[in-house]
Amino acid sequence: MGFRLLAAVFAVCLAATAQQRLSVEQLASFLRSSAELKHTDKEIAGFLAKVKLTEHLDDRAIEEIESYGIGPKTLQALHALRDQSQALAAAKPLEPPAQPTPRPPPSSGEQAAIIAEVREYALNYSKSLPDFICTQVTRRKIAEAPRTRYGGGIGSEPSWQTDNTLTIRLSYFEQKEDYKLILVNSSPTTQDYRTLGGTTSTGEFGSMLRDIFERSTGTQFAWDHWGTLRKRRVMAFAYRVAQSRSQWHINYERRLDIVPAYRGLVYVDPDTHVVMRVTLVAEGIPDTFPVRQAETILDYDYTEIASRQFLLPLKAQINMSADGILTRNDVEFRMYRKYSAEAEIRYDITPDPLPEEKTKELRDPIDCKDPKNAKDPRCVTKK
Repeated sequence: MGFRLLAAVFAVCLAATAQQRLSVEQLASFLRSSAELKHTDKEIAGFLAKVKLTEHLDDRAIEEIESYGIGPKTLQALHALRDQSQALAAAKPLEPPAQPTPRPPPSSGEQAAIIAEVREYALNYSKSLPDFICTQVTRRKIAEAPRTRYGGGIGSEPSWQTDNTLTIRLSYFEQKEDYKLILVNSSPTTQDYRTLGGTTSTGEFGSMLRDIFERSTGTQFAWDHWGTLRKRRVMAFAYRVAQSRSQWHINYERRLDIVPAYRGLVYVDPDTHVVMRVTLVAEGIPDTFPVRQAETILDYDYTEIASRQFLLPLKAQINMSADGILTRNDVEFRMYRKYSAEAEIRYDITPDPLPEEKTKELRDPIDCKDPKNAKDPRCVTKK
């Protein structure tokens, strides 16, 4: 079946009650197309409950289908189809889909020119912003770290529990940020944001980028990969900042403070050379410091203020580990408005979380014949 035909079949069959008869190859093609169309795990599993196979679905085929990015409900439905088709004739082995030719990176000279333009953009970013206010919503979550009593083993997914939700009036005036805590969960508060316990963050409006691209920081850049963010092509450059040049502070309970080395990725629009995402991962944290892990992911997107488009923070995710506890802050920047000391924003309704596709990256395929990619998970053949 073709891609468009499979999409149409899916839409019709979701509402149908009659069973759909498919070969294993047709089933695999359908699931591959469904993943590309971003149908939900629940919808796909519901459709598979009405499927009748004409061939035996074996474990090897299921492993190949898993690589399409299916969800747990879909996998459970495939296992049921495997068991139901035991008595049928064996299907021929599935062939992995043909991979598109990897796009080559820019030349070394082009990369140097791009980084130079991005540096100029980053150093002037704060000056280019208007005075504005917005609502910052921070959803704080906690979980037990792996290898603790309730944290599971190494590699286990954290069992996140919501700690609280903070609603903040964030103003940006004359290139300075000001944070006013309005609500904790749904309760009004007069507590100072700077005295709030737990994981907090600042600096999303320019200082993070500036610290990376300041010439005095001596940041080392290298090409990493092509990708797609929010349906835009992006170039990802890896970078590293030495501890002696770092200005990133990690504070523990407002009594201990370190300045670690860090590394990360800078995602750049290939046409405009503006930054669409930046990540930071702390390195070399002293063994005596309570915080064992610290990382930040910050996404930017275009937002209208006073009838003009500006590239502004969209969402940040801050992950930390300390004292056997994992914390994750999902920080969203919503409802941007032109600055006014008397400006009012409704705080009685906290915006719903951003959908996952707003911050999900799709990486381009890579050349698995290149020795330097031998250990990349995308090149490691499943046994």
